[in-house]
Amino acid sequence: MQVLQFRGGHSNLTYLLRFGEHEWVARRPPLGPLPKGGHDMSREYRVLSRLWQAFPPAPRAVLFCDDPSILGAPFFVMERRAGILIRMRQPLPPELGDSPATFTRLSEGFIDTLADLHAVDYEAVGLGTLGRPDGFLKRQIVGWMERWERAKTREVPMMEKLGAWFLDHMPPAQPPALLHNDFYLHNMMLDFKDPGHVVGVFDWEMSTLGDPMIDLGIAMGYWREEGDHELLEIAEVEPHTMKPGFLRRDQLVHRYALRTGRDVSSFQFYWAWAHWKNATVAEQIYVRYVRGQTTDPRFAAMGVQAPALAAAAARVAGRIGFKG
Repeated sequence: MQVLQFRGGHSNLTYLLRFGEHEWVARRPPLGPLPKGGHDMSREYRVLSRLWQAFPPAPRAVLFCDDPSILGAPFFVMERRAGILIRMRQPLPPELGDSPATFTRLSEGFIDTLADLHAVDYEAVGLGTLGRPDGFLKRQIVGWMERWERAKTREVPMMEKLGAWFLDHMPPAQPPALLHNDFYLHNMMLDFKDPGHVVGVFDWEMSTLGDPMIDLGIAMGYWREEGDHELLEIAEVEPHTMKPGFLRRDQLVHRYALRTGRDVSSFQFYWAWAHWKNATVAEQIYVRYVRGQTTDPRFAAMGVQAPALAAAAARVAGRIGFKG
């Protein structure tokens, strides 16, 4: 057997397992102390051992092991998919070319895949107890407020102001759906021959049941376009989607609404919330560097992201009544 570690990412460690002509992928949590409830391999295995039946981009998980003596932590094994990956902070893969028509097709496949995920009958695939949809948004806001308090390395007053405002202005919940909870281009794999066809969606450790507008907000929180404020550049939100041919956010949201029939009128709330949440995610990574748990320069560079993302969230929320 040959074992190779995949490069990239700040989260779980992923390995290629090669047995002759057969290849599988193993995932385990990162090294060092882990946030409470984070990097749950059993949860990701549970989702991927079932979801593939109804959602083809989900790779099938075939084995879960909770014995830490083997890889140092619980892990699971899933099938390997082949395709094009868009890496963070790297040029677009040459296989994509530079055609606006290709980028339009990619954009359409991206949002259609999210819409198709939200159409999955989660009860039918045995995931009806994955989460508690009632009160989901409130729990998310409160939970991320608490995570910010635990992770923050300095005061960013806008984070507390926004958290309180989100709690006071929650829109009515949508009918629940199965959520990925970190849906963006870097967690997807594209077909070599047709980049508009998504052949893999990865990193399901945070998947749950809840308001699908949260997934839409997260997806758009990672999507930059021409005319965006420089705050998103400071926060290192990927610029790939600014290339000619990529659909704008409003076009993506409109396409999602047409494909799902869902009400997207409260979208900007969830878009602002996604920037705010991502500020805490960035701080959770940065604090590991501050505490000496890693010397990785990528982690050190994330120190600027939380203030920039908080300011970006405030700008979006300001369109719907937030007074910062």
